Amino acid sequence: MKPLQSLIVLLLAVAVGVIGAQWLGANDLRQYGEVIFRYGGTDYRSTLPQVVLLTLVVMLVLWLLWSLIASPFRAWGRYRRKQGRVRLVDGLQAYEHGQWQRAEKLLDGAAQDEEVTAIALTNAARSARARGDDVTSQAYLQRLATTDATSQALLRAEQQLADDLPVDAINTLDAANLQPLPPRGLWLRSEALARAGRAHEAYGQLGALRQSKVLPADALTTLEARLAAQALLEAADVNALAAQWETMPKTLRSDPAVVSAYAARAVALDWDEPALLALEQALDQRWSDELVELYGVLPASRLATRDANLVRWRRTHGDSSALLLAQGRVALAQGRHEEAEVLLHEAIAGGAGASAWEALGASLLARGEPQLAAQCLTNALREQRGEDSVALVRTDALASAPRATVEEQVMTPVPPVYDAREPRDENGFPRVP
Repeated sequence: MKPLQSLIVLLLAVAVGVIGAQWLGANDLRQYGEVIFRYGGTDYRSTLPQVVLLTLVVMLVLWLLWSLIASPFRAWGRYRRKQGRVRLVDGLQAYEHGQWQRAEKLLDGAAQDEEVTAIALTNAARSARARGDDVTSQAYLQRLATTDATSQALLRAEQQLADDLPVDAINTLDAANLQPLPPRGLWLRSEALARAGRAHEAYGQLGALRQSKVLPADALTTLEARLAAQALLEAADVNALAAQWETMPKTLRSDPAVVSAYAARAVALDWDEPALLALEQALDQRWSDELVELYGVLPASRLATRDANLVRWRRTHGDSSALLLAQGRVALAQGRHEEAEVLLHEAIAGGAGASAWEALGASLLARGEPQLAAQCLTNALREQRGEDSVALVRTDALASAPRATVEEQVMTPVPPVYDAREPRDENGFPRVP
């Protein structure tokens, strides 16, 4: 109790005592009863109110004496707690500044205060690990286990995830004495399950994560999409894939990453028809260049229907180079090389990049023009390295059909393929007709 409070209590006690003494001086108090105390053959008589008041006075005096005797010890305790708080604050500040050794020393000292032992040992273990001393970090974890088993398990799981040991992290968090896990424990367990190839289990924890509000809404939405896509890719067979797909909300079934994962896994399981249907439905709901490119690269199946869908989508998404690339690939799969090359030229001009160059090279190679195909593959490598593509040059003097171009200039019409024997300028480049 603070000195001012003690003084107020003492003054109130004195006031009550004075008023009580005056009241006790009255002669009619015996009507409330008498107390007889016999000691050593002598009887001591008093009224009941007087005995009660005397008892209260004695208790008050004893309390004041005890407060007086204990005040130095309380002052010392307050001093130690204050010093512990100072060490804790300075240690946390040193940790934030990257002064690992100083932070560890201060936090180890702050851990002597039982009220902050857990937080001090937790950050001392992090400081030791940050400076590369795993042995000392584990020693702090052992001390932390006797104080706060939950904090110790969360920190150990965090370190195991950092060491790429997701199964060990799961085992740590699944200890019976930690259940139910706090919100951060749920999040760590979800990450561990995902890294261990058990995304379907992590996906099942999303309800608890959402309820705990450990993650903001945007981060939780991103995590949900990532776990959904991974769970689909991990499906062992067609039945598991279909069951996982059906349990997902409609918003996820139009997410490009999730639909791509479903389609890729379905194709890998020789289940092409559902993959195509999922892509078509997703593209009708939400346009995605990533999905339309995948739609064009899937194995040859329902080519006529796919071509019709691509033509339909082109009416509203004509500026999509990925759509042009998909059209070119479908036309190439149907054996329509001339049309495919025109579409691929347009896709390259729209910025489709290396993928379009590779498809164009495949078409030229199929038509028996390996030199131009090789140049296309060279341009694909240039695009991957971030370099500009170069004009295709036909080395066969007898060939004169104008086809390939310097595609990266979107507004430039398609120039012809240059003959190697045509006149060149002073820099050695073919003259553009």
